[in-house]
Amino acid sequence: MEVILKQDVKNLGYKDDVVNVKPGYGRNFLIPKGLAAMATVSSKKVLAETVKQRAFKDQKIKAAAEATAAKLKDMVVKVGAKVGESGKIFGSVTSVQLADAIKKLGYDVDRKNITMSEEGVKTVGTYTAEVRFHKEVIGTVSFEVVQE
Repeated sequence: MEVILKQDVKNLGYKDDVVNVKPGYGRNFLIPKGLAAMATVSSKKVLAETVKQRAFKDQKIKAAAEATAAKLKDMVVKVGAKVGESGKIFGSVTSVQLADAIKKLGYDVDRKNITMSEEGVKTVGTYTAEVRFHKEVIGTVSFEVVQE
């Protein structure tokens, strides 16, 4: 079953992609939740025209995302956390705190687009995170956890 995605769906595709899914997943989940629409001949033609008109605008957005990724690649973002005597953090540093620290530097990054290491950040030190600035631009940001 072919559907046109109306929003980004994790592990499936991005907005305006035409993807093949199992019929039950499409009919029972994607379409009722408003995440996708049936890919008919007429809807594919409308999608093609929309994509063609949006191509120039996306090119500018992608260039801005690449510039932001290049600037943040060379920076080390400092994230403050409360630390105990042994150097361990009370709790852990999350993508929300990293997104706030990046926002303070003047760059707008959504917390959902930040992927941190699976073991979590629980001690003071320097770490890296993967940030998706655009669907085609993925960069790494190094950050340092410091004591508040």
